Amino acid sequence: MVFSRRTVMFIAAFVWYGGGVALLLKGGALAKSAYGIDPDSIWSMLAPMLGIIAGLVKARFIFIQACRKNILRISRLENPKLWQCFRPGMLIFLAIIIPAGAWMSRAAAGRYLYLCLVCALDLSICTGLLVSSIMFWKMKAFSAASST
Repeated sequence: MVFSRRTVMFIAAFVWYGGGVALLLKGGALAKSAYGIDPDSIWSMLAPMLGIIAGLVKARFIFIQACRKNILRISRLENPKLWQCFRPGMLIFLAIIIPAGAWMSRAAAGRYLYLCLVCALDLSICTGLLVSSIMFWKMKAFSAASST
């Protein structure tokens, strides 16, 4: 089935934003759990902040360029298919990293240090995704011109 470029772009943006929001919620829950275990430790507050700072760096040097490349790739597709919202390698990567992230969260349950580490990791990726998502708007990815 062939879709418009605009529809494929919306799917890519939905996955991009959805991943960012899901990681924000998960990272927040992990931070809350860590705080519940040791509210007096500085790491309960420092881990989320470090995650956000690392995410800003990731956005600047990795995610913005990746998002831009994907938008350009979608805009050049001939007869776009739904699964072409990302390259096949990225789809395989997502199929591996999503269950791995879920496993890491379960493995961290009740372990203060691991909760802080996974929280920082999740919030860094979350921040990278959400900050870089500005490219969808800067590049007018959803404009009518990109739908053909």
